[in-house]
Amino acid sequence: MQEFLNWTVDTIREDRLISPWLEEKKYEWVPLVSKSIINIFEKGCSVLIITDSERDWFLKYILTNLNSHKQNRPFLPFYNFKSFYKDLDDLKTEDDISFIKDMLNISFPNGYCFWYIGKSNDVRATLPKFTKNSFLWMFDEEIQDAFNLRTKDEALDMKLLQMYRLYDKTLSAALFAEINVEN
Repeated sequence: MQEFLNWTVDTIREDRLISPWLEEKKYEWVPLVSKSIINIFEKGCSVLIITDSERDWFLKYILTNLNSHKQNRPFLPFYNFKSFYKDLDDLKTEDDISFIKDMLNISFPNGYCFWYIGKSNDVRATLPKFTKNSFLWMFDEEIQDAFNLRTKDEALDMKLLQMYRLYDKTLSAALFAEINVEN
């Protein structure tokens, strides 16, 4: 079983579709991904994915590919949050958030976490930003415990695809005990 940081660097270097920029961010990437993997495989949490409206295409990409039969692994508990709550753009009050969290606690007795990809000031970011154990890919604001990116980056979409590729490889490696994400 390989140590996670070394495995990440090796994977970035060996995969011709992942650019070196991600290796430069390895100390930001590894702890966030490690926490996400532990939530899924050790704590049994389901992952509820939310994106801002400009990244809806990316949500579809993730959901199409993550549990594809081509993966040759068991299906993993990743869901489009909008399938549980369609009025996410209308979240206004603390009561709204409280009611949603109550519903999710009933629906997911083993726990849940959010994976949010998008602008930090988007209304859709509200719930994930204030929920423990969220996996955040945040744009245009430096937030602790988030992977921070810029919407003005011309290569943003390519970076998202590369990050997804690395995350997906990490899920498989952790599932098949090729890496230890806890160190």
